[in-house]
Amino acid sequence: MRRGPLLVALLAALAVSACGGGSGHSHDHATTGSLTVSGGSGRFAGGELNPPQATPDFTLTDQSGQNVSMADQRGKLVLLTFIYTNCPDVCPLITQNLNQALQMLGAKRDDVRVLAVSVDPEGDTPKAVDAYAKTHHLPPEFHYLIGTRDELTEVWKQYDVAAVASDPELVDHSAYTMLVDENGEGRVIYDSGVKAKDVVHDVDELLSS
Repeated sequence: MRRGPLLVALLAALAVSACGGGSGHSHDHATTGSLTVSGGSGRFAGGELNPPQATPDFTLTDQSGQNVSMADQRGKLVLLTFIYTNCPDVCPLITQNLNQALQMLGAKRDDVRVLAVSVDPEGDTPKAVDAYAKTHHLPPEFHYLIGTRDELTEVWKQYDVAAVASDPELVDHSAYTMLVDENGEGRVIYDSGVKAKDVVHDVDELLSS
């Protein structure tokens, strides 16, 4: 995987954990469980990116068929993550926790967006993503983003995400979530075990600053 300028410090702390697949196979998710950035002991519940990291722009299509870009989210907080519909374990939990965070935020969720970028361009068809959104009751603030392999590969490179199909249904991939501030700078990073209460705490911290 190319070492881009965005998350060099993060990548140095990546650890790989095996996750059991629903088909009886196992697949891997790169996590941020051994972050060396400040986290959990100061201002934020997650790992603080210090200094904040600029986030490259991209445009993809969400579950409603609308174009969504990172640049268009200026003035909002963004929770950027990487998932796929056929994932049997970690991705549904990430989805559940981020969705729960939006619910817990109440009216403040108007200032927050979730951008979930696909790591499976073949499996994450418009039909599959629409079904996933309905099954998980994703609100309008939660955008599941898909595109061609070339489009998605470029985003993965920009955000230092590894995504490798391990069989026709499973994808080994980086599974982190980044909290991006209103100015488009990454401020906090969470591993695959991201918790709704931690996200809410950190969103409140940024909204009140």
